[in-house]
Amino acid sequence: MAKKKEVSKAEEILPKKDKVEQTPIKEPVKAFFSNERVLTENSDNAKELYNQSRYGNLLEDGRVQLALIESLYLVEKKRLFVYDGKNKEIGFDALLKKSQKVEPNFWVRYCVYKDIRNRGYIIKTALKFGADFRIYDRGVKPGEDHARWVVFPVHEGSTLTWYEFAAKNRVAHSTKKRLLLGIVDSEMDVTYYECRWLRP
Repeated sequence: MAKKKEVSKAEEILPKKDKVEQTPIKEPVKAFFSNERVLTENSDNAKELYNQSRYGNLLEDGRVQLALIESLYLVEKKRLFVYDGKNKEIGFDALLKKSQKVEPNFWVRYCVYKDIRNRGYIIKTALKFGADFRIYDRGVKPGEDHARWVVFPVHEGSTLTWYEFAAKNRVAHSTKKRLLLGIVDSEMDVTYYECRWLRP
């Protein structure tokens, strides 16, 4: 019975998205993988990816620089085609392998990223905050307001010391955000636990 309460509480933290029609992007965006980053072409569709859902960072030259995790998600959703320096397409599996070489714990982080994006939230990296990701409330874009949560993806089989847990809590508290632990199980399902400071 307690397990059911935890699951329903987790669903309240990040409820799943209602079926809402998004403006479809007419054709996938073309991008290039170079030096462990992905840069889109300068096109209206690339700018729309940024403007509509805040994927990547819009550069002065009109291209969008995407994080590897954003690129993999967009490739999986067939909204992005990534090419190497020889103009050969890099598919999902190849991009995943390249990303896993560059970023530790990439697959667990990707499972959390994908789940949160599929729920309709904007999720961005949060390295400058000392966390993996930051999440914005629905309808809020970065720059309009602050993120509500910082997220630490964790595989269910991994261990976390009290010291590590307290450090994650301090990061959230010092940035005035709520702490979410995204626990990824062996079936790649994600359960969220929100942690807060309580004063006795």
